[in-house]
Amino acid sequence: MSPSQLRASLILQVRSGQMTAQEAARQLGISRQAFYKWEKRALQALLNALQDQPPGRPKAISDPEKDQLQSRVEELERQVRLYEQREKLRKLLRQMEEPEGSGSSTKKNSK
Repeated sequence: MSPSQLRASLILQVRSGQMTAQEAARQLGISRQAFYKWEKRALQALLNALQDQPPGRPKAISDPEKDQLQSRVEELERQVRLYEQREKLRKLLRQMEEPEGSGSSTKKNSK
């Protein structure tokens, strides 16, 4: 039994009248006042755990550093696409220029 399970068990035994707070505190090696503080915290945690929760999955906690890195990745991906488009345009322009030069010499020969 873990320490927290032992504490919970002793708190429940005291609350149900199976043992005194003094005996539970002695088993835990703490003062009776410290036991009552633990008991109060445990009962408050129990009440909090039993409160109605909103339906659905809880919203994910946002990590500012992760969000910043994600934005940077998206910006870099946009830049890469832009450079790729520019390179395609350059290749197309080169292809358009090459046949024009060679095509004019063949026209002269065909006349």
